[in-house]
Amino acid sequence: MNRLLLAALLALLLGWLLTNYRPLDRANTLLVSGPFEFTSQDLAKDGYLYTRMQVAETLVAVDAQGQAVPMLATDWQVNDNQWRFTLRQGVRFHNGQPLTAKQVKHSLDIALTKPGPLQQVPIEAIETDEQDLLVTLTAPYRPLPAVLAHYSTAILSADSYDADGQVIQLYATGPYQTARLAPPHKLETRRFEEYWGQAAAIEFVHYLTGHRAESRALQARTGDADLVYTLDPASLEQLGRSKGLSVHSESLPRTLLLKLNSAHRFLDHPDSRRAISLALDRTGIAEQVIRVPGSEANQLFPPSLSGWHQPDWPALEQDLDTARTLLAKQGWQMGPTGLLKRGSDRFELRLVTYADRPELTVLATAIQAQLRELGISVLISVDNASAIPSGHHDGSLEMALVARNYALVPDPLVVLQEDSASPMGSDWGPMGWHSPAMAHGLSRMAQSEDTSEYWALAEQVSELLMEELPLIPVAFYTQQISVNDRVKGFQFDPFELNYRLSEMRFKSD
Repeated sequence: MNRLLLAALLALLLGWLLTNYRPLDRANTLLVSGPFEFTSQDLAKDGYLYTRMQVAETLVAVDAQGQAVPMLATDWQVNDNQWRFTLRQGVRFHNGQPLTAKQVKHSLDIALTKPGPLQQVPIEAIETDEQDLLVTLTAPYRPLPAVLAHYSTAILSADSYDADGQVIQLYATGPYQTARLAPPHKLETRRFEEYWGQAAAIEFVHYLTGHRAESRALQARTGDADLVYTLDPASLEQLGRSKGLSVHSESLPRTLLLKLNSAHRFLDHPDSRRAISLALDRTGIAEQVIRVPGSEANQLFPPSLSGWHQPDWPALEQDLDTARTLLAKQGWQMGPTGLLKRGSDRFELRLVTYADRPELTVLATAIQAQLRELGISVLISVDNASAIPSGHHDGSLEMALVARNYALVPDPLVVLQEDSASPMGSDWGPMGWHSPAMAHGLSRMAQSEDTSEYWALAEQVSELLMEELPLIPVAFYTQQISVNDRVKGFQFDPFELNYRLSEMRFKSD
């Protein structure tokens, strides 16, 4: 009897959970599935979700070409290191309060106290002048508008924060407002009727985290999700044959790359890192593993980052003979087990990656096999993404396979400045590698008012990174998204700042 009662209680609990995760109005609810959990309303940590879901907005937006365009600020000008941002009139927060320069200052003052790209800006003061915001710098800083497009600088009402600057209730300005928050898996939003711009056509949008790529593909096939982001390449063929949906492949300013610990005694010479690069069959990886022919990377910056990407650079071909020669100069000789040896050391490395992006685990296995052919043993560890910055900081990381977005701040200069801010490098960038020449070049870029000089310096930085190879590019990233046929007006933001949900509608509308 107790077992039957327990089973009944479990069935009721399961039914309640399933009901809890089912939208109330399927006819006017857009279901979005993605791989990433969220744990808070803290913009510095999870703000990317609230800007993508169009709950929160920034002063500056970015167009498809990566150019800064107005959002909550309609215009900006700079004079003698002082930037003046004119704020949009008629904007209200989700709690009904009007957007004012004082509210914007309060939000940015808090952002300055938290991790994020705003901390890199040489800010002397943030002040208000009626409905304008004044940002005074201690030195010129060209990419400030790009920084103010980053999710960590989204503008919230002062009522969103407690006395310690922690977000307790997110009141933003977007076309959608939070209806229900259920970390780490679900965010429910509803249309904000007092939105300053074009009102959203779809009334409700629900975001649900799906960890496993197979689960997300199943959601797409069954229609349990309307938009499914970050699909497994292995599922694309079957999804392509499925009725009632289409699959979109979109290039991103993101690169699949190997992050190396350049201070490791096996990796502390550029020739060792170059040998690893030469061991990779990028064409085979693009065609057979990632299944996006032509996505093989010959540099860190993908074609979507024009100016940073160098279109005339040659392909990176696999060349095992040259790789062996480079390692032999470092004292490595082939041992009887088919692994390279130097003295008592065997060339063995631990590679850490994560399953949030499904192609990474398959790609790690392919890289393992290709490096084994060179005589390098690779032990793969699939962990949480947080294991990579953790290993970076405690020095235990040897090698990691990551998908790095060079344009979460639309100008890669900001990302690279963070990389070069200290000899330690950055969480997702170089480790144990520091270049004074690169740091100097980036500083000149940040202060340059000459566009020709800016792009000439960008090419020099790109060349330096490829000569030293603290990061080894493998492939340019392609986002795979399924769209249910009932959705009209699907658009994709190549910079992943905004899912553009408010511009979509259902075919029945």
